[in-house]
Amino acid sequence: MFSFRKFKQIDVVIILIVACLIGIGTVAIYSAAAGTKYEGLHSSNMILASVLFVPLLMLSVIDYRIIVDKLAYLLYGLGVLTLVLVMFKGTDINGAERWLEIGSVQIQPSELAKLSTIILAAHLLHKRNGKKLRIIQDIVPICLVFLIPVLFILKQPDLGTSIVFVGMMIGMIWMGNIRAAHMLIALLIGALTIGSVICMYYSDKDTLSKVVKPHQIARIQTFLDPASDPDKAWHVVNSKNAIGSGIMQGKGFMNGFYIQNGFIPYAYSDSIYVVIGEEFGFLGSAVLLLLYFGLIYRMVLISVESKHLSGPYMIVGIICMFVLQAFENIGMHIGLLPLTGIALPFISYGGSSLLTNMIAIGLVLSVKTHPNKLVRL
Repeated sequence: MFSFRKFKQIDVVIILIVACLIGIGTVAIYSAAAGTKYEGLHSSNMILASVLFVPLLMLSVIDYRIIVDKLAYLLYGLGVLTLVLVMFKGTDINGAERWLEIGSVQIQPSELAKLSTIILAAHLLHKRNGKKLRIIQDIVPICLVFLIPVLFILKQPDLGTSIVFVGMMIGMIWMGNIRAAHMLIALLIGALTIGSVICMYYSDKDTLSKVVKPHQIARIQTFLDPASDPDKAWHVVNSKNAIGSGIMQGKGFMNGFYIQNGFIPYAYSDSIYVVIGEEFGFLGSAVLLLLYFGLIYRMVLISVESKHLSGPYMIVGIICMFVLQAFENIGMHIGLLPLTGIALPFISYGGSSLLTNMIAIGLVLSVKTHPNKLVRL
């Protein structure tokens, strides 16, 4: 189960990439919080990241198959239970109840629920041992595993995280060997749903308002027609202007007009990418994306080398989690996607998000240090 010799097998490149991402995030947080009531958050971010490297390294030398095979249902149950507790004991911040207070610490259960859901889905997919997934026996139960937490998360409300769950579900089922025809039908239904919402927005807003909440309609309006309401589109328009003004090399550290003058809400957390785009320009953004690409590439290599299918399935879920969060966060600030609350992995300030990401990396590294088939004693 545990061996110090496993430390020698850890993928050092992944550790370095994660450290670089956290370093970039800390610099961006320093700039975003300077001169505000949040000044000093960069120090908290460095301390938290340093502490969380300990569970990351410990997880990397513990056999992940014990977690997937023995603890999947327990962890999933605890994850759903914390989401239920948010409904009754949640802390309201800016109109959303997404956090639980444990003493002086606030945690966001939906973040940790991502991992517990991925682990259970990997466990269920592994039972098929690579065979084609059956609709009733396999696909429906796995979809329910993802959709149950989504229902609770939508209640908070947190559309951004819900989208990540759906993306993880699609990615894991696809890699779990679903029939192409079934996947095409599912994607067609999804496309028709999105198309219907857009059509209803333009042709029948009254009907749309019965199925979509007012704040969600406002975000759809901001995305599809930002000029229709400058006040609601203020955040997105300023974000696009700030990123565009960075041009190639950016305006320089601490020299961002939009950031330093407070035109970007939550620049230290959900809007952290705007700091990088404005102050470090296209080159800074390119470096960030290349680091993400390198991280995903190393994770893919680890999954290919694993001889135990639960490892690759789990890594696919984690890859989908990282890719979707990065795409969603960056996309909403450059006008490609509607504005939602979602953290940029390893960059945004947030304890629950960073904890989830570090645990995820620890699980990936565990697959690296335990590549061979499980020996039953």
